[in-house]
Amino acid sequence: MASLNKVLLIGNLTRDTEVRMLPSGNPVCNFGLAVSRNFKDAQGNLREETAFVDVEAFGKIGETIGRLFSKGRPIFIEGRLKLDQWESKTGEKRSKLRVVLDNFEFVDSKQDAERGYGSP
Repeated sequence: MASLNKVLLIGNLTRDTEVRMLPSGNPVCNFGLAVSRNFKDAQGNLREETAFVDVEAFGKIGETIGRLFSKGRPIFIEGRLKLDQWESKTGEKRSKLRVVLDNFEFVDSKQDAERGYGSP
């Protein structure tokens, strides 16, 4: 059976980016993304639901995001889901989904043009 692991999200960074070097010398950038959805509940009231997603970007694209983005800035990302699994200090099995970024685009392009930034 065929499968597809593709994620497309638009949201705002929840914290400043963190860029570090892996032992291989390859840079990796980590940041959080808040993605909201508006909907009407059973009573017809407008509600907002927010999902918080951890994102990881490797190489040049990670360096670029680390340099140009900070907390609160909107971004469009394309990537794939990755499941991290580990065991806690108490022996509990833990897991967490994250997005490994493949590509991004600026969302606030008018501001980017004024600053001299372009899409990568």
